[in-house]
Amino acid sequence: MRIAFGRVAQETNALSPLPTTLDDFHRTHFHQGQELMALCVPGGSELPGFLADAELSGFVEVARSQAELVPLFSAWAVPSGPLTAHTLEHLVGKLERQLREAGPLDGLFLSLHGAMGAQGCEDPEAELLERARAVVGPNTRIVLSLDLHGQVTRRMIEAVDGLVAYRTNPHRDHASTGRRAGCLLLDAVAGRVRPTVAWRTLPMLIGGGTTVDFLPTMRPLFRRLSQLERQPEVLSASLFMCHPWNDHPDLGWSVVVITDGDAGLAERLAEELADMAWGVRTVEAPAFVGPEEAIAAVRSRRLRRRFGTACLCDASDVVGAGAAGENTRLLRALLEHGKGLRAYLPLRDSVAVEALWQADLDLDHELQVGGHIDLEHNPAVRVRGRIRHRSERSTLGRTVVLDTGDIALVLTEGPPLAMKPAFYSDLGLSCWAADVVVVKSFFPFRLYFLAHNRQTLYVRTRGVTDLDAANALSFNDAVHPKDRVEDWRPADRRRRGVSV
Repeated sequence: MRIAFGRVAQETNALSPLPTTLDDFHRTHFHQGQELMALCVPGGSELPGFLADAELSGFVEVARSQAELVPLFSAWAVPSGPLTAHTLEHLVGKLERQLREAGPLDGLFLSLHGAMGAQGCEDPEAELLERARAVVGPNTRIVLSLDLHGQVTRRMIEAVDGLVAYRTNPHRDHASTGRRAGCLLLDAVAGRVRPTVAWRTLPMLIGGGTTVDFLPTMRPLFRRLSQLERQPEVLSASLFMCHPWNDHPDLGWSVVVITDGDAGLAERLAEELADMAWGVRTVEAPAFVGPEEAIAAVRSRRLRRRFGTACLCDASDVVGAGAAGENTRLLRALLEHGKGLRAYLPLRDSVAVEALWQADLDLDHELQVGGHIDLEHNPAVRVRGRIRHRSERSTLGRTVVLDTGDIALVLTEGPPLAMKPAFYSDLGLSCWAADVVVVKSFFPFRLYFLAHNRQTLYVRTRGVTDLDAANALSFNDAVHPKDRVEDWRPADRRRRGVSV
């Protein structure tokens, strides 16, 4: 059997003022052909700087001994604003061309995010899938892997034979998700199973508390997914908790169940899972503190700081959810109230980087930072400090560390995706020496900073990743919690095109 594989992935924040371009993909991750294959086999590094083994590596692991594999291309960009129309067309057109050049295929595996947005296109991933299907024909099996924050739509379901989601949050099962999708695709191509898909979609943007898979609110749901997959007739069960800053008009949580030819069973189980998901809608996320309250909380835990650091997530400016990384409110608060606390803080400001790139290392420099990208949320702040480090990296671009005495301010040209200690240690900043480390990710930092972190605080500073920011968007249905919704079924039936 011949099976092609590839990736087009980005999580889009519709509220971000920064469009995503082809340069963003090429700067972050863009590989194709045999170069891509070399990254996905044992000893390779599929997403250099991010993950050694992800979905494509997991897929290749289970498929390489059973099929002739045709590597297409893998494009991934840091979350940001919607793709430009040109960028979307280039990526989709490239996929079409490579599929035509590949010749007859028995199967196609694609790793998508599920929450990609694009200018002038309501459902860009469905567009990509429909055009891929038009090239490979109706008899080629197509299976997807998706982030569990993906937005499942009717067009996507109709274009593919199956899809599977991550099973963890924070995400730590990228490769195993690729293996699960690969096994489903291989069995379908070989005729060992007949994938039959049922799905439900809920008018629900937020719920489930922290939405962490192993904590009490969500644990029963994720455990039920695993229980269902132990039934021989159930091929896959997935939960999608959506990306609440996606502007798809039918945005919401979804569940997908795939059985081996048993449509009735798939429908019953999808209904059960939808009811379980709807049941956690009123469990609210923990309250986020303000900047001054966060600084006071850190200062009060003196003993903890001796043995590690406090991780402050700037929850309103999460680069991992599509924010620009330019929010200055936490910086201002640290300057005014954080005296004596050693803090590391990232800030995107290409103007400041340019001004400091050739500046004298032995002098103090005073300048304004911030206030270039999103003036509503990111007012400029004046800082004074000495340059401690300058370097250039592909994703961050040129980077300057300006030390104010208490604060090591990491100024970057590109998106400062601060979620690993290496973000700072690569710049000569030891996280063990910091009282405060500011991160720009909602969940992954909790895994990566496990050894260092002695206190976690989510700080609301106002910005495009506030949990209520989606209230500015318009939807086809009343959606929870923006609106009062008693029953999920009417919206679900309309979205799926099912009559009462």
